[in-house]
Amino acid sequence: MNLQRADNMSHSPQTRRTFLKTAATAVVATSSGGPIILGAEDKSGTKKPVLGRGEFRYECDHHWGRLPDGHVYGGASHGVAVDSQGMVYITHHGRPGSIFVFDAKGKFVRAIGERFTEKSEGKGHGVDIRREGKDEFLYLSPDNLSFGFAKMTLKGELIWQKDRKAISKDSGLYENPNARFRATNMNFLPDGGYYLGDGYGSGYLHRYDKNDKYIASFGGAGTTDGKFRTPHGQWLDERDGTPKVVVCDRANKRLQYFDLDGKYLSQVGGFLFPADIDIRGEIMLVPDLHCRLTLLDASNKVVAQLGEDADWRKQALAGFKMRGQPDRWRPGKFIHPHDACFDKDGNILVAEWVKTGRISFLRKVS
Repeated sequence: MNLQRADNMSHSPQTRRTFLKTAATAVVATSSGGPIILGAEDKSGTKKPVLGRGEFRYECDHHWGRLPDGHVYGGASHGVAVDSQGMVYITHHGRPGSIFVFDAKGKFVRAIGERFTEKSEGKGHGVDIRREGKDEFLYLSPDNLSFGFAKMTLKGELIWQKDRKAISKDSGLYENPNARFRATNMNFLPDGGYYLGDGYGSGYLHRYDKNDKYIASFGGAGTTDGKFRTPHGQWLDERDGTPKVVVCDRANKRLQYFDLDGKYLSQVGGFLFPADIDIRGEIMLVPDLHCRLTLLDASNKVVAQLGEDADWRKQALAGFKMRGQPDRWRPGKFIHPHDACFDKDGNILVAEWVKTGRISFLRKVS
């Protein structure tokens, strides 16, 4: 999911995920009235539903990014990122390759990432984009133990790859053969370095400098402050002038904030299963694997929860069967949002963890 500029390896606040101001003791508060669907498909099935309210209303198209023959999302569409030209990159479990690339209007352009496939099935997961000098690069966290965290060009050429062995040598945290490593996402830092999150592995965040040299790690498995149960995604929040790292502690149902050295600062609760984060201006977007998108203002107060419906969620989460039953899906309702990001115009792209894969485009209408 992500565009952060680092011209000459320096950070710019105009990012693909530009975080909210940290509220040290903030707790998510649901605003009165609740999000509503302001439109619904008409009898002909051509009218798109409109989600949200007030300043946060979005027309929802669940069929964005149609694929050509022979291309499938496979068992899931996982990550989404937008480059500076508006090109959209979707990681997936289908074929060919592990990344599908579209233009800003949803026209298919190419498939890349063949390296990150197993038995011809893609293993795409986390994806971020950063400008370094005049060029932009993809940073990938493939969804398979046999692949490492990697850097590629936008055309899919491999620059480098860090596997479990290399990260174990750096950190010393995986010398036990039972210690798992399976990266999920990463985020960039103001000095050109980054944090890599071992979300599906042992729950650590590993810091590297701009030259890919290991610095330190923090986190690990647990439920106390500073520990994680699936740190699935993280990003940089510098809106109050002091950069911080914010982490989706997914199975603990919270966001946690840290300083750049990994010292615990605060947390935000009220989530169901937060999967990742994006920021545009003062608004933070949190795709929640449990059927909704949450938008929060600079004080971490909920301003909209797109797709929120407790009855629908109960149906969708019953054995997770609905992810493989497209005939049960309803317009304006999400199944399992796994990643989401804003484009340059404030529209939202959503990638869902469903068996067919699904990309929804939410066009901002107010």
